[in-house]
Amino acid sequence: MTGVFDSLVGQHDAIDTLRRAAAAAAAVVRGEPAQGMTHAWIFTGPPGSGRSVAARAFAAALQCADQGCGTCAACHTTLAGTHADVRFVVPEGLTIGVGEMRALVLRAASAPSQGRWQVLLIEDADRLTEAAGNALLKAIEEPPPRTVFLLCTPSTHPDDISVTVRSRCRVVTLRQPPAEAVASVLVNRDGIDPAEAAWAAAAAQGHVGRARRLARDPQARASRDKVLGVPRRLTGIGAAFDAASSLIEAAESEAAAAVVEVDARERADLQTALGAGGTGKGAASAARGMTGAIRELERRQKSRATRAQRDALDRALVDLAGFYRDVLVDKLAAPVAPVHADSVEVAAQAAARWTPESTLRRLEAVLACRAEIELNVKPRIAVEAMMLALWRG
Repeated sequence: MTGVFDSLVGQHDAIDTLRRAAAAAAAVVRGEPAQGMTHAWIFTGPPGSGRSVAARAFAAALQCADQGCGTCAACHTTLAGTHADVRFVVPEGLTIGVGEMRALVLRAASAPSQGRWQVLLIEDADRLTEAAGNALLKAIEEPPPRTVFLLCTPSTHPDDISVTVRSRCRVVTLRQPPAEAVASVLVNRDGIDPAEAAWAAAAAQGHVGRARRLARDPQARASRDKVLGVPRRLTGIGAAFDAASSLIEAAESEAAAAVVEVDARERADLQTALGAGGTGKGAASAARGMTGAIRELERRQKSRATRAQRDALDRALVDLAGFYRDVLVDKLAAPVAPVHADSVEVAAQAAARWTPESTLRRLEAVLACRAEIELNVKPRIAVEAMMLALWRG
């Protein structure tokens, strides 16, 4: 069977659950009794597992008369993010505030105008502030009859989603796709050479989007190579601080390149909307009102840039953790494939020098750095501490 769920890689159990729920939802629309459909869902799984992809596909299946055919207007507009009754919340900053959430909940309370359901899909629901989570909770506790809430979080741990919200949602757990499945997608959908696809799928550790970037983007590969060169550069305290600065600056540069065009376009669009350059009678008052709007835009853009920097840094840390994992695998002769197949010789050389205990301490230092940044420790401080721990072993 083909349809909107074809984009999910290696998630057969989740797809079966969502197909049954979509069929039950269609029965509800027809006024028939049905089981298996509920008004609130949480999609969890590791990075790259396809949480938001699954949620979007399910939203399309809810709006489709054939439960996700993938070819009708309802499927196309939902997947493209233009369906009138599907509201996507994709946070660009570090958090989702209560004001934004109240407005979204109010919008979701209305009856569907074109589709079969009113859907509110929140990517990265773990970024909800406490007040925003409370506003969402009230809506989930008293849901309108034809409204569905779809939340995407890394896990159902209280640090990611409140216990009370979790208790009122059905959970769909996604797993990390196997490298073979990711490679197959790159070959069949993107026309990538099989050997290149296999390498990228392993290096991306099951993250489909990252694997596609590694296979297609030379800059992404160069950034990864620079990260994997960090262990060889840690020859002393000074080298550790230099490596930290290099890693932070690379993340900042990558983030700036990712947002510069969007920032410029948003600023130009805002200035046009506010009448910049006008010479009419109201031009002076428009110019005065423009200052506050531009400041608000700059605040949002700064928050988005910070998020982009942290995401870029996190990708680098995942690659670094993969290297130390490969060293440990070599040291223990574990019967598993390496993450970084093109660095097995370097990993073997490191394994010959390090003990299993010191290798594990290095791996734990990388994972601790990731956790500290998520807890809003300044990235430079967290990375410098990590580099010193990696040097000491």
